[in-house]
Parts: sequence; structure tokens; C-alpha cells
Amino acid sequence: MARNKYPEETVERILDAATELFLEKGYENTTIQDIINRLGDLSKGAIYHHFKSKEDIIIAVINRLYGTVYPVYHEIKSSKELNGLEKLKKLFLFSVGNTSQEILVQTLPNLLKNPKFLAIQLDKTVNELAPEFIEPIILDGINDGSIQTEYPKELAEVMTMLANIWLNPFIFNCTKEQIYKKCLFFKHLMTKLNVDIFDDELLAKLEQLGNM
Repeated sequence: MARNKYPEETVERILDAATELFLEKGYENTTIQDIINRLGDLSKGAIYHHFKSKEDIIIAVINRLYGTVYPVYHEIKSSKELNGLEKLKKLFLFSVGNTSQEILVQTLPNLLKNPKFLAIQLDKTVNELAPEFIEPIILDGINDGSIQTEYPKELAEVMTMLANIWLNPFIFNCTKEQIYKKCLFFKHLMTKLNVDIFDDELLAKLEQLGNM
């Protein structure tokens, strides 16, 4: 009855419980019954009324987590106090240091074994993050002189793909040393491309994220 009267609240409760369980047990080891048990007052039918499968639940969890960081990205992109390069630095530092990103890293299943989730990650990277946030900031940097490139679109896609795909520990399983070398290479590459966004704080956060 509560499900029918407050469907949005019910969905949020399901996603809260699922996120907790994905963090505790991992996506692969969490079942729909686990989610039902955690909620305590919803039936299996109530869960399936809102979500057709566990895959649908984690997709909703992922979308909700991205939804919490996008407003901050918009705020950084719209800043009048920062130049383009400073905006990129701030955005990348926030993206690897916020709670939502940490939850994403810990809850996502192995993406190479789950093509559907890998496709979601690729879609968000190429069709949302790069064109909506990174490319406009690069264009700001070109206009204010803090970034020099003739390929803003391509640079945005490469930066975002490297950060979200190549450095993603749930796509490429790496040791601590390998993650750190990747970060150093990413820093070297960005410096060569006149987009020197890396400092010791960002490198440390990237390395920490890779060890989760």
C-alpha cells in the first residue's frame, strides 16, 4: 500500500538498501532476496514492480550517483572566477575525491565481464561527460589562453576516456605500482598536450582510488 502511495520514496529506499549491500557484499554476491531482507517490509513483488532485475537496480544506483556530481560539475563549468585550466584541475580533483565516485568504484562489478555495464560507462564518458563538461571547459581555456589545442573535442574525449576507462580498476585490474605508473603517464601526456592539470594532491587521490 505504501508502495502505491509513495512510489518515489519506495524507489529511493530500494536504491539505498541496494547501495549498502553492494558496498558490503559486492554486486555479484548480492541477491534480490538480500535487498528484500534489508528493507524488511517490502515483498519481492514490490521490488519487481519498480525494477525488472538486479541489473536494473544497479543501473539506477549508477545514474543516481552521477546525478549527485553533475550539479557540481555544472557549477565548476559556469565559474567566472576560474580560467579554463583551473576549472579542469578543480573538476578532476573533485571527480576523484568525492564520496559518489568512491561508491561507484566499490559497487561496480567487473566491467570486462559485464558488457552492459561497460557500455553504460562508455556512453556516459563519450556522450555526457566529455561533451557536456570537459569540452566546454577546454573551449573556455582556449578563449582565455590557459589551454592551447586545435582539437578541443578530441582532447576532451581522450582525457575522459583515459580517466574513466583506462584508469578504471574495474576495467583494467592493476597492481598499486601499475596504477601509479599509469597516473604518472597520464600526467606526462597532459603536460605534453599543454593541459597540465596534475599536482601531487590529484596524483595521490588517483592512486588511492585505484587501491580501493
